[in-house]
Amino acid sequence: MSKPLRRDAQHNRDKLIAAATVVFAERGIDAPLEEIARQAGVSIGTLYNRFPSRAALFDAVFPDRVANSLLFGDQALACEDPWDGFVLFVTKLCELQAGDRGLTDLITRRFPDATAVAEACGNGLDKASQVIERAQRAGSLRPDFTFADLVALTWANARIVAATQDAAPTAWRRHLAFLLDGLRAGAAHPIDEPPLTADQLDAAMRA
Repeated sequence: MSKPLRRDAQHNRDKLIAAATVVFAERGIDAPLEEIARQAGVSIGTLYNRFPSRAALFDAVFPDRVANSLLFGDQALACEDPWDGFVLFVTKLCELQAGDRGLTDLITRRFPDATAVAEACGNGLDKASQVIERAQRAGSLRPDFTFADLVALTWANARIVAATQDAAPTAWRRHLAFLLDGLRAGAAHPIDEPPLTADQLDAAMRA
């Protein structure tokens, strides 16, 4: 069992987590750690004393936020119409990307050293798979759509959000509407290119 932190050490840790939450949301998870320390009002040495790696800071900042943000998976599964549930899930996921660059990075990349983050994202993956399979069983979502295709959709949306966030911050909604229409089972036609394999997806998300 780890020893409890002294009051001043706990205070510094709390300030660093609060600052990291803001900086990561605004600038993404590759933001300079020096900026986080500056906003927290501590030295970079104090940051590394509390969080010896970037992954350790991720594990302190993100797991609860990922879990809370992905509660819409339960809402989607509770929808009477599975297609409506799928649309809700994808739309909420894209809204999340539009509002928080840090969470966008977390759900579109993989960080094996951040074990708590990986666990939280894994729970989200399970919910996403259930939402997809439910809509496919109902015959409303094209049957060849996979979880890897959902990840690719979030990659595309992330780029649109980044390109339009200042000039037209809701432009991503128009592009998503086009994509959703193309995912209806009734609009589907055979696709020659296969979905990414698990290994290909893993390699792409680690890049």
